[in-house]
Amino acid sequence: MDYLMNRSIVKSLENKTILITGSTGFLAKVLVEKLLRVQPNLRHLFLLLRAPDSRSAAQRLHTEVMGKEVFRVLRTKHGDEFNSFMSQKVTAIPGDITLENFGLREDSDLLKKLLKEVDIVANSAASTKFNERYDVALEVNTIGAKNVLDFAKKCVKLEMLIHISTAYVCGEKSGTISEKPIKMGETLNQTSEVLNIETELKRMQNCLRGFKAEQVSITEEKEVMENLGIQRARAFGWPNTYVFTKAMGEMLIGENGGNVPIVIIRPTIITSTYKEPFPGWSEGVRTIDSFLVAGGKGKLPCFLGNTETILDVVPGDMVTNAVIVAMVAHANHQSPNPFVYQVCSSQTDPLCSLRLRDYGYNYFIKNPLTGKDGEPIKMTMPICFPTMDSFRRYIYLNYTLPLKVLQFVNLASCQYFRNTCKDMNRKINQTLRLVEINVPYIFFKGTFDDLNTERLRMAVRANTKEASIFYFDPKCIDWDDYFTNIHIPGLVKYVIKQ
Repeated sequence: MDYLMNRSIVKSLENKTILITGSTGFLAKVLVEKLLRVQPNLRHLFLLLRAPDSRSAAQRLHTEVMGKEVFRVLRTKHGDEFNSFMSQKVTAIPGDITLENFGLREDSDLLKKLLKEVDIVANSAASTKFNERYDVALEVNTIGAKNVLDFAKKCVKLEMLIHISTAYVCGEKSGTISEKPIKMGETLNQTSEVLNIETELKRMQNCLRGFKAEQVSITEEKEVMENLGIQRARAFGWPNTYVFTKAMGEMLIGENGGNVPIVIIRPTIITSTYKEPFPGWSEGVRTIDSFLVAGGKGKLPCFLGNTETILDVVPGDMVTNAVIVAMVAHANHQSPNPFVYQVCSSQTDPLCSLRLRDYGYNYFIKNPLTGKDGEPIKMTMPICFPTMDSFRRYIYLNYTLPLKVLQFVNLASCQYFRNTCKDMNRKINQTLRLVEINVPYIFFKGTFDDLNTERLRMAVRANTKEASIFYFDPKCIDWDDYFTNIHIPGLVKYVIKQ
């Protein structure tokens, strides 16, 4: 940390070559934009994109990265020279983290160039769907993390590897959750079953072979693999496939890191940008945004939460700033274990989850969305359920019981209401599945320790010239102002209306 007090962070990034995975993701785009804006004298950024060839990768770079609104400030800064600047500083690499060397041939000039020139590897690739197919989540979040590490270890100039994980690798722990690495084979419950990643891979592969032998449909295969992921996660104490496979990815990195300087960044729920490159930029309906969007469209009759539930959110630009500062702080600083930073707000600036309901209602009552009929959508305050049991009772009395009555009438009327019954049953099951998979976070009882992250912030604050550039202290956020004037307006502008 003392290193940060003595040198400029911006200056330290000069002439660095950085490889970034997951480049089309929200966080990676904010990271790329920030790096290029604050340090135009970076030597080069290599962005790994899933594509069959260089031409396809370049096309994805232009449409899914450079063409996005997040680069508006940088585009304005460089004007007509923007495309020229980007072509000099950024190269799209066609590759896949699920493959060794990202699928690049051992004898390829491109692979040799990367291994010779890359100083820093930043892995932000992830499959973030909570109930992702087990094979997909394992390949991306677990084996992919190991493949990125193996690549990094071959880079002759490597200064460090930074791996972006999630704070929720802790599962459903309560109390204060510390910033410490996960040990190989560690589980979150008292199961007698041993967690062995090789065994999990073999289980998944055997399952896939069985599908081929039995010639099952793609739909059935998808359903079975999704259920298998949830089943295996819960067998070891994790609530879903996403956090389970991310935890195993951390295990592999910690076990095989050797002398590589490794930092693991664990953000909590990432939301739209707080200040840079401009307030409110977001992309896609992310986590808590599904509740806000549903509310704005008049499709949120109820809300789960209570006064004791803390919603731990952190704006995307703050996460990006923490990533950049950690890059500089840990470059060439070897450690026997990965260094963990939890980028969070629950310790320093806690937000009661019920306020999310109020923010959405109060905003859309004043700024209603327009329905398909051209009329403003009417808002109603969602009913709040403080427990999962109270929610289940509500669903049973108001939806399941009427469905049972309709099913009886349907039998008596020669299947006249068959389609209506099927549609109602589908919607009830979808709602229950959605809530069940989110309930560990809706009623999350832990708070995240951020002592390591606070030390990083203190080192930045000591460098007064750059403290305002690399801000990531959530204490400065007024949540009422952020959600009312930044996050929800940004969600409407950049997500709902697009």
